[in-house]
Amino acid sequence: MNNPLQQAFNDILQKIVNANRAAKRPNTTQLLAVSKMQTARAVRELAALGQHSFGENYVQEALAKQRELADLNLEWHLIGPLQSNKCGEAAVHFDWIQSLGRIKLVEPLNRYRPDDRAPLNVLIQVNIDNEAGKSGCKPDEIESIADAIEKSPRLKLRGLMAIPEPSPDANKRQSDFKTLNALFHRLKEQHPDCDTLSMGMSEDFELAIQEGATLVRVGSALFGARKA
Repeated sequence: MNNPLQQAFNDILQKIVNANRAAKRPNTTQLLAVSKMQTARAVRELAALGQHSFGENYVQEALAKQRELADLNLEWHLIGPLQSNKCGEAAVHFDWIQSLGRIKLVEPLNRYRPDDRAPLNVLIQVNIDNEAGKSGCKPDEIESIADAIEKSPRLKLRGLMAIPEPSPDANKRQSDFKTLNALFHRLKEQHPDCDTLSMGMSEDFELAIQEGATLVRVGSALFGARKA
C-alpha cells in the first residue's frame, strides 16, 4: 500500500492531468511542492517519488534545507515576500524568485546573481485584489517592472504570480484567475518569452488550471496540515 505522501502526490498529479483534460489543454502544468515549515526529511521523501521543484517562503529556512539536501540537486523557488536585505542571499541560492513585486528589488537581484550561474528566473507578483499589506505590484505596474527585468542580464523574466484573496466564493476566485490570465497574455504580447503563470494552491489549483495556470503551488494537500 502506498504511504500517505505517495498517495497524496499521485492524487495531485492525477488531478492536474484531469483538470488539463477538462480544459482541453495539453498536460503541461507544473507542480511546485510548497515545503514551508516541512522538514528536510519530508522534502527528501517527496524528491524520491520524483518531485524536483520546491517552494519556500523564508530565505533562512530554505537555506538550511538546501544545505541538508545539497546532494539532490533540487530546484528552489522563493514564493514568500522578498525583503530588500535578503536580495543577496536569494539571488545566490534560489533558481526562481516568484515574489518580485517592487521595481527597486530588480537591481540588487541582478547585481548579486553570480556570473557563473544561469540567469535567475523571475515572476512578477501581482496584488490582484489590492489587499492592504499583501505583497505584489498593482496591475498597472507590471510593464515597468517587466522592462526593468528585461534590461537586467542576470535575470530572466518568466511571467506572473499571484495569491488571490482567499474568498470562500469560488466564482470570485475564478474571476481573479481569469483576470490574471488576461494580464499574463498582455505581458506576453510585449515579452514573448514569458511562459509561466503561477496561480492556484491546495484548495483551488484545479480551478486555476481551468483558467490557464502553467504552475500550481501545493503544500498542505501534499504534506498535510502544517504544524504550528
